[in-house]
Amino acid sequence: MLVLSRKIKESILIGSDIELVVVDIDGDQVKLGIKAPKNVEIFRQEVYEKIIKENKEASNINIDLVKKIEFINDKSL
Repeated sequence: MLVLSRKIKESILIGSDIELVVVDIDGDQVKLGIKAPKNVEIFRQEVYEKIIKENKEASNINIDLVKKIEFINDKSL
């Protein structure tokens, strides 16, 4: 992990198109501004982890339920 020190209004560039700006520092809280192209998704880590978890849960298939649906579909044909 690269660790850099920055003061308020100073920035860090990631590649040539993403800029992190230190907007404010209040005690142990740091506010960052992020300038990036619109096609770059930006998430707080805890939000991203929740999205991944919910996507995994949504993709779990209940095999018994699928068999019941197939059975009902077969009967209706």
